[in-house]
Amino acid sequence: MNHLLTMTFGRRVLLGLITVMACLSLVLTQAAPSEARAVVALPVMMYHYVSTPPANADATLRVLAVTPAHFLAQMNWLKDNGYTTVTPDALTDALYNSKPLPKKAVLLTFDDGYEDAYTTVFPILKQFGFVGTFFIVTDWIDEGRGGYVNWSQIAEMAHAGMSIEAHSRTHQNMSGRTMDWLKNEIVGSLDAIEKHIGVRPHFFAYPSGRYDHNTLKAVKAAGLILAFSTRSGVYQSPSRSLALPRIRLRGSTTVAEFAQEVGWGN
Repeated sequence: MNHLLTMTFGRRVLLGLITVMACLSLVLTQAAPSEARAVVALPVMMYHYVSTPPANADATLRVLAVTPAHFLAQMNWLKDNGYTTVTPDALTDALYNSKPLPKKAVLLTFDDGYEDAYTTVFPILKQFGFVGTFFIVTDWIDEGRGGYVNWSQIAEMAHAGMSIEAHSRTHQNMSGRTMDWLKNEIVGSLDAIEKHIGVRPHFFAYPSGRYDHNTLKAVKAAGLILAFSTRSGVYQSPSRSLALPRIRLRGSTTVAEFAQEVGWGN
């Protein structure tokens, strides 16, 4: 009798273990797709100059300058092919709140705050009903540096629905810096933008794409939600939310090449 009781008890324990393992397996099987959905495919296009470079332009300007005609053609292609422009806020909702992006979504970013962001890019975006994200270098604007937007123009763009975000105070290499130096560059730029447009930025782009462990710590400590690098790619992940990839646009980028780059994420 005791032997039978022992066997029965043993079977119950074994069945219990099998049930627990089956339930655990089910949980793990269900968790995997959820984690996979947290990674979203979103092309983040990275522009600098949108202008026609002069004959004496240096190599950097010649490479990075997208002519107004090419930019207009690219925006035409987005419109004709049913794309919706989004801001980093929409990406944040997709990564952390499971809110789906539009079926054909693209995020347009413009680095440094060149004057053509206001004189060329802004009117074209409004023409198409698009939004853009502008990462600005705040000390350059405070200084009234020639060739860059001013605070009045930035405020107008912000009030029209453009996203104005931080690109540091002075656009220096952020690797190998002390935490105090990083705090001054990052928090100082956030303070300046908030002072002039009344909205504190939640997003950051690293100058020249350079950062290290301390930079990531400083960006997080500043309360920034997402930060963008110059690393190429379209897959945006919450595990790399402070080093998200973008796609660099060059003056030589054709509309066909632009379409191919955008198409990777859609």
